[in-house]
Amino acid sequence: MDSIKDNIIHTEYSEIMQKSYIDYAMSVIVARALPDIRDGMKPVQRRILYDMRELGLRHNEPYRKCARIVGDTMGKYHPHGDSSIYDALVVLSQDFKKGVALVDGHGNFGSIEGDGAAAMRYTEARLKKITEEAFLADLDKDTVDFIPNFDETEREPEVLPVLIPNFLINGSEGIAVGMATSTPPHNLKEVLEAEKAYLRNRDISTEELMQYVKGPDFPTGGIVVNQSELLNIYETGEGKIKIRGRVALEKGKNGKQNLIVTEIPYTMIGAGIGKFMSDVAALVESRKTTDITDISNQSDKEGIRIVIELKKDADAENIKNLLYQKTRLEDTFGVNMLSVMNGRPETLGLKQILSAHVGFLFEINTRKYTSLLKKENEKREIQEGLIRATDVIDLIIAIIRGAESRKDAFDCLTLGHTEKIRFKTERERKEAATLLFTENQANAILDLRLYRLIGLEIKKLKKEQEETLKKIARYEKLLSDRNAMGQAITADLDGFIKEYGTERKTALMDAEKVVYTEKPVVETGLYFLMDRFGYAKTIDEAAFERNKEAVLSDHKYCIHTKNTGRICLFTDDGNMHSVKVSDLPYGKFRDKGVPIDNVSNYDSSKEVCICIEDLEELIKRKLLFLTKQGMAKMVQGNEFDVSKRTVAATKLQDKDKLLYILPINDEVRQILLQSENGYFLRFPLEEIPEKKKSAVGVRTMKLAESDGIEAAYLMNYADEREIEYKGQSLPLTYFKVSHRDGKGNRL
Repeated sequence: MDSIKDNIIHTEYSEIMQKSYIDYAMSVIVARALPDIRDGMKPVQRRILYDMRELGLRHNEPYRKCARIVGDTMGKYHPHGDSSIYDALVVLSQDFKKGVALVDGHGNFGSIEGDGAAAMRYTEARLKKITEEAFLADLDKDTVDFIPNFDETEREPEVLPVLIPNFLINGSEGIAVGMATSTPPHNLKEVLEAEKAYLRNRDISTEELMQYVKGPDFPTGGIVVNQSELLNIYETGEGKIKIRGRVALEKGKNGKQNLIVTEIPYTMIGAGIGKFMSDVAALVESRKTTDITDISNQSDKEGIRIVIELKKDADAENIKNLLYQKTRLEDTFGVNMLSVMNGRPETLGLKQILSAHVGFLFEINTRKYTSLLKKENEKREIQEGLIRATDVIDLIIAIIRGAESRKDAFDCLTLGHTEKIRFKTERERKEAATLLFTENQANAILDLRLYRLIGLEIKKLKKEQEETLKKIARYEKLLSDRNAMGQAITADLDGFIKEYGTERKTALMDAEKVVYTEKPVVETGLYFLMDRFGYAKTIDEAAFERNKEAVLSDHKYCIHTKNTGRICLFTDDGNMHSVKVSDLPYGKFRDKGVPIDNVSNYDSSKEVCICIEDLEELIKRKLLFLTKQGMAKMVQGNEFDVSKRTVAATKLQDKDKLLYILPINDEVRQILLQSENGYFLRFPLEEIPEKKKSAVGVRTMKLAESDGIEAAYLMNYADEREIEYKGQSLPLTYFKVSHRDGKGNRL
């Protein structure tokens, strides 16, 4: 037992949790969500491209099923869900998301409008030419370290030897633990020109670099409208870029005009286009504008084309400003250029990103040319041996003919051991002992084919040696002279610019904030209708008069108002919810309307509506508030003329609820209260004091604990109305006038 106790380790639980969570967070940050600054790729992207290379899916080879690529990647390098791997593969092929697509997809790989890709068993893919040349070309030249895969049965590159700043060119998006990256794509030509400028001058400023990288270049085009803020964004690596879609004006039918959206903000890719169209429709439904008659999406493989048809005399520029202001046609792209650098996440500015990649280029080029130099030196060694061998070919033939085994001949050529070789003359033996070829040279001589002894072949061999010596001299210069290495890197960048450079798609400017001028509203009378299910709408006065009986029978509330007015809904929890009439759909009598919940904070499924009034009429009146527990007060209606959507209309005691809100006029003199237990109390209305809406009120009737107010009747001195109670009809004047706060009479 003592030995077991000695092995028990006492650790604070919080410390274990903290360490475990930090380990998990760093795993997500480094191994899943954030790209490496060197190749600008997340692990899943890197593994997909490497696996495609291993499968031989080059740009000029046949396509292969994506299911094969995904399965191979998952089985060898990325032991996570197949859907996440396929999603990453799809994005790598989408030229509307990436500045430079890296995968050549064949089949349905989704659309800019948010359509998903077909299942991986239907689609095919292969590498793009630029991916082979700029991302994978030098993997066989010891340019990067290889590490064991997850089960140590394969080896994979720690990072790809990417020759272009992919982190900037293709951008990145990813959510880690406690941090996220969001880098916009950039123009390849501009970024490479900036990298060349940095190679020429390491002290170049961010402002000078921006003469080349003028700003982000989104594949969807659009217009960046805060150009003056870009310098700060590129210096700090953080900020917000405002993007607008591009809208053109086009003549329509019958002298009308159409607004044509030809480019969308990058943030609208996917479901954003459908959302934009529904937002435009909502502007029309809510009567924010009446100048739009139709909207249609006519986009195709040629590009985006969303047609917005306008009325004949519509102000197209004003409508365009409305779209920028009220929809995502103008949007914000949040920039946070966060990546993994030296094993830790860092937010980097433009110059730091280029500096990191240039440093990486020098590293991979140094390793590349070191590897090439080693190979050329090995080649030179063999070439020198073969050329030397052709000069003494007779002696070498004598050695081979006199040897009993390859080993004997090899030892003679490399070590000068002639004991086991039969020579015709002693002179041959002495000369053979002085040859002393290297091991590589001796193997090459022994493997030499006889046709290589032809005169032309010997000349070719000497020419190859000259080329080899030139390469060795070049590689040695590159490795010893940093400026020469920089020139070689610049030449590589020039090649990529020449073959893959394109003009930018996104325009840059400093635009003023859009201003939409609303048309002055012509005030007209309307009727607010709400049915028992909480669906509300407005109709014009003529429609109400034509369908008056049906309107009153089909709707719980029917209130005359104006198109500029507001409707106030009082609920039993003591709140007032305000609804702008302009927010309600205006249409025909048979139209369904919208749930009142959609245009206010009123929840028709939970709250009980006590009273609905037009605000303009409400503020002219005095209101009597009466609760279930018999608390009452008078409130001036103008207290409810507030701009908030929801306000407290009264203060309630515990377990109490609002029962009545009754408008008071000059003819009302008395009130008759009826309790649930059959008590009646009639007293002058003037005994109920006027208070603010935030007050509780005064007690009107002494009620037993199990009792509560059931009904209230406002009356004048000679009210001839009757009420029915337990099968009897009783006139209101049957009950004697008493005073407030009495117990009342029981029938």
